[in-house]
Amino acid sequence: MSAPGQTLSASARTQAEALLVQGVSRLGLDLPGETLERLLVYLELLAKWNRVYNLTAIRDPVQMVIRHLLDSLAVLPHVGGKRFIDVGTGAGLPGIPLALALAGTQWVLLDANGKKVRFVTQAIAATGLANVSVAQARVEDYHPAHSFDAVVTRAYATLDVIVCDARHLCGPCGRILAMKGRLPMEEIRRVEAMSCVVHVHGLAVPGLEEERCLIEVLPEPVDSGPRETMDSGNI
Repeated sequence: MSAPGQTLSASARTQAEALLVQGVSRLGLDLPGETLERLLVYLELLAKWNRVYNLTAIRDPVQMVIRHLLDSLAVLPHVGGKRFIDVGTGAGLPGIPLALALAGTQWVLLDANGKKVRFVTQAIAATGLANVSVAQARVEDYHPAHSFDAVVTRAYATLDVIVCDARHLCGPCGRILAMKGRLPMEEIRRVEAMSCVVHVHGLAVPGLEEERCLIEVLPEPVDSGPRETMDSGNI
């Protein structure tokens, strides 16, 4: 699949870069210049492919900085561990921004949609991400040899569906980190009824007035047989 269209204009890229730098600072993050540049490379590729392949409903690159890059990076203070899977990654969100910001971690980006998986594969190559691999499968059918420290999701499903579909991917003390908009109290009650421990973290995304939160779920373990735990050298 060849990349369509043109890259961002010089003025659009300058505006996007300024907004990204300012937003990262407001989030209290200290990201190297190389990481910021690679985030912009990803943004350009997403904006370019999106014109033809409809990867996201957001068309304006400036809004992509806010709603995709900064929204993803806002969860960084709550992401601990070495090995992660982004379930229902779509266009690589939040997995690609987080993998770029956390160079010492290992990521699997999982999606069932072939078009999106092909784009994510291109984005990984374009940004030089050596700590990321891609898998095409439904989450309930995906059974890797190694478990994960955290399952990360963004706009994937309700919390109870996420827990049922993805808890087999969590290692010992593994967590599910679900990015949400407005606090989903009914979803939280359903998950707590499943003997899960739930923590809620409010998120403030620079430039975004809408509510955002991160729901951290410690799921009741499932016995899926013996499986190796983290091995950072093999995904």
